[in-house]
Amino acid sequence: MRNPEERKHSKTNGLFAIGPEDLTVEAPARSRVDIAAISHPGLVRETNEDHYLVIRFHRMLENLSTNIPNGALENCFNLVGYGILVADGMGGMAGGEVASSSALRKLVELLVDTPDWIMSLRRLRDLNTVMWRMTERFQQVDSALRSQAEEEIDLRGMGTTLTVVGMLGKDLVIGHVGDSRTYLFRDGNLVQLTSDHTLAQRLIDAGVAKPDDPAARSMRHVLTSAVGSFGDKAEPQIHHKELAERDQILVCTDGLTDMLNDSTIASVLSESRSAQNACQALTDLALSAGGLDNVTVVVARLGCS
Repeated sequence: MRNPEERKHSKTNGLFAIGPEDLTVEAPARSRVDIAAISHPGLVRETNEDHYLVIRFHRMLENLSTNIPNGALENCFNLVGYGILVADGMGGMAGGEVASSSALRKLVELLVDTPDWIMSLRRLRDLNTVMWRMTERFQQVDSALRSQAEEEIDLRGMGTTLTVVGMLGKDLVIGHVGDSRTYLFRDGNLVQLTSDHTLAQRLIDAGVAKPDDPAARSMRHVLTSAVGSFGDKAEPQIHHKELAERDQILVCTDGLTDMLNDSTIASVLSESRSAQNACQALTDLALSAGGLDNVTVVVARLGCS
């Protein structure tokens, strides 16, 4: 949320939690997953232009009756996947709220309309198909938001960051545009998996500035890419990474990362006993540090009991 022009709107908090007893991945990897999310408007903004969505999807085949000898066929095949979607809108008035919400709704619509869901990435061609599809879905969402903004004058200039994380067994696929972030916390180390689409990051990548330099800090909110009516068409970053037991995935908006440094985030993830506790602790710390922007935090913990 970056535009100070906002309509009056009641503050809303989003709270979501799924306990580890509810999320069991049957295949291809037997790993318990604990996921939670919190979205808070912060202490300065009157509206919350962040939106998130956590989904579970699965495909199941259950053997009800057969004369095939015992042990020759599994009684049940159950492939389970999880999706984490986070969007931070911008555009003034209603634009930011509409952009982030519309992006998530359009993406779900596209997913549901996909005729063949790939639930396992054991084959390279399946991984390539999923990554290609994610690129295409981002471009379709971008096009849909641009068309919506052209039709409604009040929405001109609206846009949103969009970060999508798909978890299929041990495989993690990430699609990303903007400056919301995805982190991996493994063995006590916090690693940022996405790269910000900002002028600050361009300066850093070019070797012109360091992250803490005044020039970089002053441009950290100037986006170079977003989904919607924002310059050129969005070109998402697409990543794939293999997961391991005890990994934690953090997806968040800049309302968290502007307030907390990596060492603080890592400490919270290390000490928290559940995904819900981690989300609440991170949100509370961001608010204590000033809460200058909307704060959205989603944490997924693998292999947690």
